[in-house]
Amino acid sequence: MKKIILIGRSECGKTSLTQVLKGEKVTYDKTQYINHYDVIIDTPGEYAENKILGRALALYAYEADIVGLLISATEPYSLYPPCITCMVNREVIGIVTQIDQPDANPVLAESWLREAGCETIFYISSVTGEGIWRILDYLKEEGEVMPWEEKET
Repeated sequence: MKKIILIGRSECGKTSLTQVLKGEKVTYDKTQYINHYDVIIDTPGEYAENKILGRALALYAYEADIVGLLISATEPYSLYPPCITCMVNREVIGIVTQIDQPDANPVLAESWLREAGCETIFYISSVTGEGIWRILDYLKEEGEVMPWEEKET
């Protein structure tokens, strides 16, 4: 699979998405530092919220094939400035999280990600699992067979 770095503000769902992509049960676990897994880099929200720490995100992005900008569908504003994706020489995708929340506005969140420069957008819920398979399919390398695609022998 292609390696992805997940970037977004605190509580937007980066760690929950990491847990779901790894096939784990979703539990609250505050990310205190950058966590490297086989194909996922989970980052603390404070790195995206602070311009000094944000510089580290740029460096860690070089270790990934794809940069995932996350924004919750419940956000009242976007952290991402317009056209920010041009600052990265990696593919950048947008991921709208928490679409299952009653006060969710995924269309607004998508518009902020598009303004930031994301062309590919995914809608997901780590609680219900909606949209997760789309991200997994997107990260799949050519010729790679996912566990659910394997035929029984």
